[in-house]
Amino acid sequence: MSLPSEQNWLVLFNLISDLTQRGYEIPEGINPEMGLIRSSISSYKRDPTHPDLINGLAQAEMSLNKIQGTILVIAEEEGEEYVDEWLGYFKRAMRGEEVFEFPKSRSTFLVNSPPGLTTGRINLKVPLAEERVQEIAEWHGLIIEFDDDVTVALHGDKPDLQIGLKEMGSFFLEEL
Repeated sequence: MSLPSEQNWLVLFNLISDLTQRGYEIPEGINPEMGLIRSSISSYKRDPTHPDLINGLAQAEMSLNKIQGTILVIAEEEGEEYVDEWLGYFKRAMRGEEVFEFPKSRSTFLVNSPPGLTTGRINLKVPLAEERVQEIAEWHGLIIEFDDDVTVALHGDKPDLQIGLKEMGSFFLEEL
């Protein structure tokens, strides 16, 4: 689910990035504030019924509007056409349209890893036959979970996990 405030944040983030690339100075404090706003929006999405999170979202939206005003003043130096283009993006975002996509995060957290075991995750360049990984895992007493064709989670005692990962090192280099 994408909230209008989330899309508004994304448009503003992209505008700030574009202005920075064009050599404009962004006022100090805006980037950290953008991080806090993003956090508030993410927290609200996890539990939209919690009163504190509802208030947090309202405050985040007010901060977003304040920053938007500041950044649009800077954008005016690029010209009216430039500002109109970005105002169009903001209008679309407030209507709930998806204007920009969040980049897919490379970070993922391992959920429900077995207690008392060390956990590791490997990302391969190309899909791999499960048998190759299973053979090494069984040899070293590791538990394996395939998240998808190229992502494998491994669980085991730390020394066994390290040895198993070293043996799987050649898999990282394989290409099509």
